[in-house]
Amino acid sequence: MLAIDWGTSSFRAYRLDADARVLEKRSAPLGILNVQQGKFADALESQISDWLNADAGPVVMSGMIGSRQGWVEVPYASCPAGAKEIATGMREVSWGQRSAWIAPGLSTRDPSGTPDVMRGEETQIIGALDRLPTGSSWVCLPGTHSKWAEVRDAKILSFATHMTGEVFALMKAHSILGRMMSDGPTDPTWFEAGVRRAQDAGGLLHHLFGVRARGLFSELPNERAASYLSGILIGDELASIGNTQGPVHLLGDPSLVALYRRALESLARVAVVLDSDAAVRGLFTLAQHLPRS
Repeated sequence: MLAIDWGTSSFRAYRLDADARVLEKRSAPLGILNVQQGKFADALESQISDWLNADAGPVVMSGMIGSRQGWVEVPYASCPAGAKEIATGMREVSWGQRSAWIAPGLSTRDPSGTPDVMRGEETQIIGALDRLPTGSSWVCLPGTHSKWAEVRDAKILSFATHMTGEVFALMKAHSILGRMMSDGPTDPTWFEAGVRRAQDAGGLLHHLFGVRARGLFSELPNERAASYLSGILIGDELASIGNTQGPVHLLGDPSLVALYRRALESLARVAVVLDSDAAVRGLFTLAQHLPRS
């Protein structure tokens, strides 16, 4: 089969054998926002036409390709949901003599009734189910919009989204805090200091202004300020999760996973890193539920 992870900014394609082994993979900066005039079939053909011509099997896609801005808007499946429930919501798209299946996203509501959604992360979680212990587990998928999902008995019970990555980028580029920052690698000491600061009383908005104030008093070097800001934002995210039981399973981009692992361990929490290519196994699992023809 062909597994396609198609997001807002990137396109990743995998050719798999019957045992879900990756035979070949390709990637391109061809996210859905870079596809002109909605010509998704042409974009797909431009990347994997040789695979399609070789009749490599069914094409199954996940991510923002199923959003309102994507190829076709696929309605969200509702929590709780496992592989079967998510696969039931897949939709087929056709062009010429070819077709592909797009996985739905997932929706939930928090205790106050406010809705929350994800697209693509649910497929990653499905691909990592066999790596999770029995009983309840917490899975964190760091990113622009970080997801925290509770999983039990091979089903996603609920989840919560945090705009941590996007807020960091906005504050660094467009706020007064960014004017006192210079680029450089993440400083572990200042990052962890930010994580710990976020656990103090006073609230996130107060802690954020402290980034500027500490710089004004020469307590925070400009080249370390971004690390401190990142720590505060991620630390606040961790504080909002509360005292969840057991280890936190991290799934996603290795560099972001490393940051979250450092943050968790600085708070004496256990972090377990999962395979970053879980989306491929998730798409393979969903493909097993496709109608046979």
